[in-house]
Amino acid sequence: MKIKPGVYLHYKGKKYRVVGSAKHSETMEDLVVYETLYKNKLSKLWVRPLKMFKQKVMVDGKAVPRFKLVSK
Repeated sequence: MKIKPGVYLHYKGKKYRVVGSAKHSETMEDLVVYETLYKNKLSKLWVRPLKMFKQKVMVDGKAVPRFKLVSK
């Protein structure tokens, strides 16, 4: 599985730019590398398992994408 680079909207409302994909060095799990497009004191860059990045979450009883591509 791959992830398209671009700007994604998190279901909670903040935007992130997907930098690319990576592999976990021990498990070979696919990971997404992304950066915050807002000030974040903890970190600018983050990683998340691709499977989790692409999954749907429940919001008000409705399944919505955790991250939605909004621009390239």
